[in-house]
Amino acid sequence: MKNSIAIVDDHILIAKALTSIISNFENFEVIYECENGKELIEKFKFKDTIPSIVLLDISMPVMDGFETATWLKENHPNVLIMALSMQDDDNSVIKMIKNGSHGYLLKNTHPIELEKALLKLVENGFFYPDWASKMVFASIGENSKEAIVKISDRENEFLTYVTTEMSYKEIAEKMFCSPRTVEGYRDNLCLKLELKSRVGLAVYALKNGIN
Repeated sequence: MKNSIAIVDDHILIAKALTSIISNFENFEVIYECENGKELIEKFKFKDTIPSIVLLDISMPVMDGFETATWLKENHPNVLIMALSMQDDDNSVIKMIKNGSHGYLLKNTHPIELEKALLKLVENGFFYPDWASKMVFASIGENSKEAIVKISDRENEFLTYVTTEMSYKEIAEKMFCSPRTVEGYRDNLCLKLELKSRVGLAVYALKNGIN
């Protein structure tokens, strides 16, 4: 049986193009398209129209991807959410993850990579690009960040802020230290956790309940 997909994107041409691309994937099929989150919620009123996966755009009128992801997380936690957006800034990625997205792809992703990402999403329950290392997700089943690395109290405090939209300067003010010190916490944690960016640190923090 193929994995059913709902596409939520206000750009009709993009939605139709995605449907056409996915129709060539062996293990997936698009069952319908919606232009915003509210249309999706209407579809979810019927059991036979609840998909396995929602491909979700972020910037949409009426009800955007952030709101839609939150609604899905609260009402249908078993539905896998793959954000598919043009927005590649840290804040958008972190906010989508925080709101319940299980994966994140850019719209310029090659169809072959899209299929691979969907397969990994179904197999593992999540899929993120290279900025999130395997070690981040290896910790999910451990239920203890101490089982992975030793994190100091100040580094742990920094992690509570890294999932917010605050700049490093604003985080430094909250922690009563200099921006250079905050950057030191970031660099040390990236080294310890084998991560490369703030997004990777945010994923680690969220998956370990540090927020």
